[in-house]
Amino acid sequence: VLGVAAFWEGVDVPGDELSGLVVTRLPFDVPTDPLFAARSEQFEQPFQQYSLPRAALKFRQGFGRLIRTSSDRGVVAVLDSRIFTKSYGTTFIRALPECTVRHGPVDELGDAATGWLLHNPQAE
Repeated sequence: VLGVAAFWEGVDVPGDELSGLVVTRLPFDVPTDPLFAARSEQFEQPFQQYSLPRAALKFRQGFGRLIRTSSDRGVVAVLDSRIFTKSYGTTFIRALPECTVRHGPVDELGDAATGWLLHNPQAE
């Protein structure tokens, strides 16, 4: 499955059809979008009070495309370094349900994901 921005909402891939999700960038709204810009003006601190909470919610929804039930499992790879390099990155990690979080080089991603899937069997 290859998803674009619309993938963050309204997509349901049931069962074992989806076991991996690659997030290339954190799902912030485009700041120049007229509607987003107008709504942002309503806040004293638009990034902290509006943009960041919206992006964190979309991130959790994207994660939810993969993990729908307590028996679902899968790997989400976040390629956007801001999740670890920016102070707001923890907001995204805290937005997720309980899960294993690992940080490492992208060239080790395939082996790490395969290893995790092999050693963390699906709950019955």
